[in-house]
Amino acid sequence: MCAGHSGNSTPKLGQTFLSTVVPEELRILPLSYKPLLLSWRKADFRVNSRNKIKQKMSAEKMDPRSGVSNGSGPVYEKEENNLSPEDLSEMLAAGTKEVHEKAENTQFVKDFLRGRIRKELFKLGAVALYHTYTAMEEEIERNKEHPHFAPLYFPAELHRHEALARDIEYFYGPEWKSQITCSEATQRYVDRIHQVGQEDPVLLVAHAYTRYMGDLSGGQVLRKVAQRALKLPPTGEGLEFYQFDAIHSAKAFKQLYRSRMNELDLEVETKKKLVEEAVKAFHFNMEVFEELEEIGKTIQEDVLDAGMSAHGEMGGDISKCPYYTAKMAASGGTAYFGQLVMAALRHPTGQVLFATWFAALAGLAAWYLM
Repeated sequence: MCAGHSGNSTPKLGQTFLSTVVPEELRILPLSYKPLLLSWRKADFRVNSRNKIKQKMSAEKMDPRSGVSNGSGPVYEKEENNLSPEDLSEMLAAGTKEVHEKAENTQFVKDFLRGRIRKELFKLGAVALYHTYTAMEEEIERNKEHPHFAPLYFPAELHRHEALARDIEYFYGPEWKSQITCSEATQRYVDRIHQVGQEDPVLLVAHAYTRYMGDLSGGQVLRKVAQRALKLPPTGEGLEFYQFDAIHSAKAFKQLYRSRMNELDLEVETKKKLVEEAVKAFHFNMEVFEELEEIGKTIQEDVLDAGMSAHGEMGGDISKCPYYTAKMAASGGTAYFGQLVMAALRHPTGQVLFATWFAALAGLAAWYLM
């Protein structure tokens, strides 16, 4: 009992506050400091609340087969700073970094990103993708219950061969199957996919990762560039490959997919084999790009340089593409700036703006010399 109070008296607010929430070492302060102590208590309460929320979120874990089927729901994944270098997603990212940069700097890809696309090459590229995805998705179906691939089986969300068939039909017409062939570079890619699907199915993870994650990362950028450059309908005909209608949040779905990869029960040596296979997948893609580039040299020039307009429409955010890096501009220096100027002058709008600027400059010079 506090001195000076009867047994049935009620403690004052300040004394209750001091006796319940203030540390012993602070109780010696006079009650005139109560506002300061209240502020301290509120701050302490906020910190504790945030800590409890973080603890709750870190304790939550989604069942791999519940809640999310299309990437639109909540995804609880390890935070970036908790990822281990031994996680498969981290090993793949680190192990393919160099070959990724080589792929994004092939001439075919750089021209695509600038909007310099030959329609005939775009059609042949769609054909190559059709054969690639048909092979990959045949092997995925064959191995959909394999313990090392089943967690990554998302046919409704990811499979592309049917969308590519519709794109090719748009370009070639209803008899498209009799008009297309599998090129040599594409056939080598297809043969490898069938080989791993039949002999070592776990390696399909590397091919699925390389293709699907890249498509989700840069598909919207490439779609807009192609749509503008080739003057394709805004309703999406010819570009269905880039549309993932069953995925409402690409970012959330990629987090889910990487989380599933990291949860696969794989030995370190198997993970290293997957990295090696992903590097091979990039090389197969580069061979297809180089083949298309060679074919392009024999095709009559029909380039529509719409890259600047398309990229401007996207706020310049072409870094989202899996085969593009912002350092292209930095490494290009004055040469890259010159290319941008020339691209601008090839556009009627750019020519008008340049003429207006030149006329204004000439008028200013004349006024100065008068």
